[in-house]
Amino acid sequence: MIDISPAAQAYFLKLIDQQGGDGLALRLSVLAPGTPRAVCDLQFWPADRHNDNDRQLHFDGFEVHVEPSSAEWLEGAEIDFEVADAGGQLNIRAPGIKGNAPAEDAPLAERVQWVLEAEVNPGLAAHGGHVNLERVTPANELVLRFGGGCQGCGMVGVTLKQGIETTLKKHFPEITAILDATDHESGENPYYDRETGDQAAG
Repeated sequence: MIDISPAAQAYFLKLIDQQGGDGLALRLSVLAPGTPRAVCDLQFWPADRHNDNDRQLHFDGFEVHVEPSSAEWLEGAEIDFEVADAGGQLNIRAPGIKGNAPAEDAPLAERVQWVLEAEVNPGLAAHGGHVNLERVTPANELVLRFGGGCQGCGMVGVTLKQGIETTLKKHFPEITAILDATDHESGENPYYDRETGDQAAG
């Protein structure tokens, strides 16, 4: 089900040893499976703690417990450790966890939301923000709404024009305009001067 390279196994053994060795396993699960936001979550786990339905993978010196509802999403997953001068990097490749992108003939709104979730929101999440599609007008205008740290952010205009608009028009050249329907005045980062109603400097 899951292929863990010899380099990754050696890396896990080293980590477990640093944490005290005996009695520890690893537990692998998928957060938000079947969506563009899906990510793998790997944690230390007591070796004697598991659900009856857990899938247990046995390796030389340690075990990996796979969360039952995540197992189907991890079929064909590969875990490798790439050694580098700076120490190396663990790579988990699980091509099935995000599900399938909408078909080319799916409604524009469905395809746009997928791209927002897959390509745009991961970057905004680093700043505590997110954006969603509110509607598509008959003229193929996209109406977006920001939330979290992006609501009221003084740089949201730059993000919209230079980042989001560029990404969406690359995928969907039929888009005629992208509009921001967010009430930035009520956000935590004041985009508008509440007394004058003017846009604040970014």
